[in-house]
Amino acid sequence: MSVPDLRRAAQRIDPLAPNPPGRYADDVVAVIRESPPQDRDPGGHDPGPAPIVRTEHFCLRRRGRRVEVGHWLRPGQLDNDLAGLLAEELFAPGWLSGPDIFERVFTGVVRSCVDGPLTAWTTFYENTLARIQECWQDPATAHDDHSSIAGFAPVYRRTLDLVEAGTVLDMGSCFGFLPLMLARRPGHTVIASDLSRGTMRLLGAVAEALGQHLSTLACDASRVPLPDASVDTVTVIHVLEHLDPQHGDAVLDEALRLARRRVVVAVPYEDEPTSAYGHIQCFDEKQLHRLGRRTGRPFTASSYHGGWLVLDAG
Repeated sequence: MSVPDLRRAAQRIDPLAPNPPGRYADDVVAVIRESPPQDRDPGGHDPGPAPIVRTEHFCLRRRGRRVEVGHWLRPGQLDNDLAGLLAEELFAPGWLSGPDIFERVFTGVVRSCVDGPLTAWTTFYENTLARIQECWQDPATAHDDHSSIAGFAPVYRRTLDLVEAGTVLDMGSCFGFLPLMLARRPGHTVIASDLSRGTMRLLGAVAEALGQHLSTLACDASRVPLPDASVDTVTVIHVLEHLDPQHGDAVLDEALRLARRRVVVAVPYEDEPTSAYGHIQCFDEKQLHRLGRRTGRPFTASSYHGGWLVLDAG
């Protein structure tokens, strides 16, 4: 599925729509909160059809035309490491495939884990932000290869170090953990942007619930409805790997149009694009130098938990 197809699919998912306690369903997937296998009545049966596969955290079934995923995650476990659990247990082995299904199952697990859509998402955000802080405080935690949070924590830390006080536009914010962290810092005015209107509506609602002030924009990162030089810094953190090269170049040009001071770009280094996360191209330091030279602006390219390109927009 192409990135435009993925984004259109994501826009069809309403992250804050009402749902019955312990259950999420749309026209493609159903996700159900269940008792852990060890807590079930030995004489009882799994709910629904026979499992296709049961993993440490999930039970996959087929019910008619729907994929049905049971899980026994509890509120204290609900954070962005869910992405890694789904990828490792259901998508990497091939039991499920495609970013559209990934997005729907992810949303379903969050929504079914805690009753009430906004309460569920607020729990997800608070747990994730707390665990990012834990990774910063205990560097050994940040080397957990099975943790999405541990993998991203040093990327967030480096970004915060590179962003000076002022107005910041974050492109391709997705859930918006970085904009929320930036908004907590004195002297920062933050705008989060993403193509998915639903995700930006969710971020705005969660930010308000957490008492954080930030603005949101639903737009393509290559066409942001803001004037030239309207912000001090633009961050493009783990976005370009989701885009084809032409689209990525357009996003970088747009970031330079908008920034008065600096553009900060980060990308993962991968041998193959991680399709479960919607990655479609890979980067190395040589490619970052190519991107920097193409802009004609002063730049530095470096490696730290992936690749970094910092452009002087002034």
